[in-house]
Amino acid sequence: MNYKNLLISRYFLIFKYTGMIIMLAGAAIISPLIFLTVYTEEAHLAVHFLGAGGAALLAGALLYFYGVKNKKEDVELSLNEGSIIVIFSWIGAIIFSAIPFITILDMSLSHSIFEVVSGWTTTGLSLVDVTEAPNLILIWRSIMQFFGGAGLAVIALSSLLPVHGMGLYMAEARSDKLLPHVKRSTMMIMKIYSFYTLAGVFLYYISGMPLFDSINHSMAAISTGGFSTQVDSIGHYNNLQIEIVTIVLMFLGTINFATHYTLLKGKIKTFFKNAEIRFMISSLLLLTPIIMFFSLNVFYPTLGENFRISFFQLVTAISTTGFSTISFAGWPVFANFIIILLMLVGGGTGSTAGGIKQYRIYLIFKSIYWEIKEQFLPRRNISSNYLWRGENKFYIKSEHVKRVANYIMLYIFTFFVGVAIHTAYGYSLLDSMFEFGSALGTVGLSIGLISTEAPLGIIWTQTLGMFLGRLEFLIILYAGIKLFKDGIYIVKND
Repeated sequence: MNYKNLLISRYFLIFKYTGMIIMLAGAAIISPLIFLTVYTEEAHLAVHFLGAGGAALLAGALLYFYGVKNKKEDVELSLNEGSIIVIFSWIGAIIFSAIPFITILDMSLSHSIFEVVSGWTTTGLSLVDVTEAPNLILIWRSIMQFFGGAGLAVIALSSLLPVHGMGLYMAEARSDKLLPHVKRSTMMIMKIYSFYTLAGVFLYYISGMPLFDSINHSMAAISTGGFSTQVDSIGHYNNLQIEIVTIVLMFLGTINFATHYTLLKGKIKTFFKNAEIRFMISSLLLLTPIIMFFSLNVFYPTLGENFRISFFQLVTAISTTGFSTISFAGWPVFANFIIILLMLVGGGTGSTAGGIKQYRIYLIFKSIYWEIKEQFLPRRNISSNYLWRGENKFYIKSEHVKRVANYIMLYIFTFFVGVAIHTAYGYSLLDSMFEFGSALGTVGLSIGLISTEAPLGIIWTQTLGMFLGRLEFLIILYAGIKLFKDGIYIVKND
């Protein structure tokens, strides 16, 4: 088989697996109809979800049967091929998921795409009026965040796709395998993820939250999504127990699944050795008193209230969840600046969280420390630098630091481009940094800039920021470059 025929056969596989994932998204679109057993008065809305889900199932089936021309089932996909599948399947899921918002809520295409991108990317910024939206729409928003947090490719790998190797797994912004076999790893991720979600529903309910709200908030919290059924988010309940449950779920959602697996195996000491756990705990221990005593002490003079509000907002920012108990619009500039920094840092690699990721930031700080230390060591001394990831030591080489530094520079450059676009529309620098940092970090906190009245240029800038932040820039670049190069090759050799 020559290279051109081999290339074409690989694209048949890409179509096949993209089709399977889009069919999975179609099933997800139909899933809110389960709640019609409770909310029978919304039965007339079923046709909208059936239409959207059916269209996704049909489109996915057409791609699948077109790609099935390649009979090979036991396949190892490259990272570049996995990237194309992830990008195509996410775009397909977004398009079909927007249909119920257009047909039921009469939202524009731009606003509907914004809403579903916010859902699938687990951001939580919203243009939906939750006081007017039907329950089926509210639960669909939460289901999008649940599936988006786990990752469509991860769910498919755990149940549908006969694919081996790390290509598709890594294209979904995963890096650490829990078990030697990819499928077993993805199945373990789904078990952990589902268990935490069910536990969250139970804990919310016994804490005084209504069952429907408990289901929605548990899915949104563990996925670090942040969609709420209430205008005032978690602050609506003014319930300390509910806030504690939310903090625990946000912590769990922002931790790498490999680190979860270490904890579940009872390796407590190893768990706390992990780079991201150390970074997150250190950051919160440092920043909580700083923001309490140097910025918010005038706003919240009572020590208990000050700690309660400060700690919750810091956790929701660094976990990229986006739940809130207060409005950020009236906060001091310094406090909002700290929130912006944490939103950019984000959560753990291979977790449901967004942002640059704690591991990358921690590695850069450690590399600076190692560089300084080496200047004072004997010349012949050979040191092995490592960080804990999951239950293993990960030895750091110069190319790891280079790769991380390149990613951080690309992320910061994208952040400043987005901020520049916001300021060009006349928004202040602080508001622009806060809103685009929230979108790019897939956080969902807002200072009040995003609304149905916002210019379409801002809506689409935010939408693109959320998409880039969830799937990570390099994955999109890999997919784009491979498609371009393969297209050129096929055309030249046609």
